Amino acid sequence: MCTSVLCLVCVSLLFRTSLSCYQCFVDIQDSLRLCWGHILTQHNVRNVDACFRKLDRIFNNNGRVIEAGRVGEGYNKQLKELLDAEILPVANEFDKQLNDETVYEKRLQTAADNFIAAASKLPRVSGCVPPCGFQSAGAVYNCITCQYDSCEFPLDCPVKETKAVENSRSQMWCEVPFLLPDNMEVIWRFAEEVETQQVDQFKEVTAGVDRLYSIPSTSLHHQGTYQCEIYSGQRSIVRLYFYLTVTPQVVAGHTELQEIFDLSLLPGGRLLPASGGPPHPPPFPSPLLLTACLTALLLLLFLSLGALYWSSTPEKTSHAEHEDGVEDLGFLKGGKIHVVQ
Repeated sequence: MCTSVLCLVCVSLLFRTSLSCYQCFVDIQDSLRLCWGHILTQHNVRNVDACFRKLDRIFNNNGRVIEAGRVGEGYNKQLKELLDAEILPVANEFDKQLNDETVYEKRLQTAADNFIAAASKLPRVSGCVPPCGFQSAGAVYNCITCQYDSCEFPLDCPVKETKAVENSRSQMWCEVPFLLPDNMEVIWRFAEEVETQQVDQFKEVTAGVDRLYSIPSTSLHHQGTYQCEIYSGQRSIVRLYFYLTVTPQVVAGHTELQEIFDLSLLPGGRLLPASGGPPHPPPFPSPLLLTACLTALLLLLFLSLGALYWSSTPEKTSHAEHEDGVEDLGFLKGGKIHVVQ
């Protein structure tokens, strides 16, 4: 009967404040064996309550102990092993033995320091990947609640905008940057013509395990918001949104031609030469420049003809004078010219 009352008192003392790694991993019976012989030095009396308050101060309200216990998934077992390795030897040693409170203070503080040093070496990086989704695999252990804290992100991811041309294929992938369970289910929903995240505006279009939603030939009535929701059992893990904008094919063709034309223009409205083709001729000169060039060519032509004419005139004059001299020096006889000696 007394043992039961003592256990009840100890439990109430241990859980009077917030939980910690000590309460998460050390059995209440081991704590009772540990504190059985705690002696108050001043009064020289055995006081179990004072021992539990000492445990509360050294372990439960110690921020360093709580921080050391924030390990990744699956490492809570190592936390228990580390704490048991420090507490159980002391509990076995102090069981049914009287010890001064200063001895308890020193031994328990050493145990806490050893636990902090060892637990701090365990993997501490959180696997939470923002900005959305229920990510239980990325949580860290919380010694205050004795369980893993899930990543505190909303289920709804931001809307992603995607574009498509009419009659072309459209594809949307329901992918997330964190691990998903094997027993997942994927549901695709659609809200026509609007960009929204209001759940009541969506209508279910398909359900299964396929995270790819494909539209073989996109038409204007496909424009709107698509929602991909991933489930695991009865729990919703994440909701992704895609806002699809569809451009009519005629408008898209005109836009493409306009872009090509704009890119082909040089400053001043001139066209670029075709890729791999002969270069375009230089720009046509101004009328004033053409007139000056033609005038210069004509003047050069006239000067050339004049020089040619004057260079040929002396030869003709000399030839005529020579014929006149011959006629003066001789006479024609019998059809022959006789030269007078």
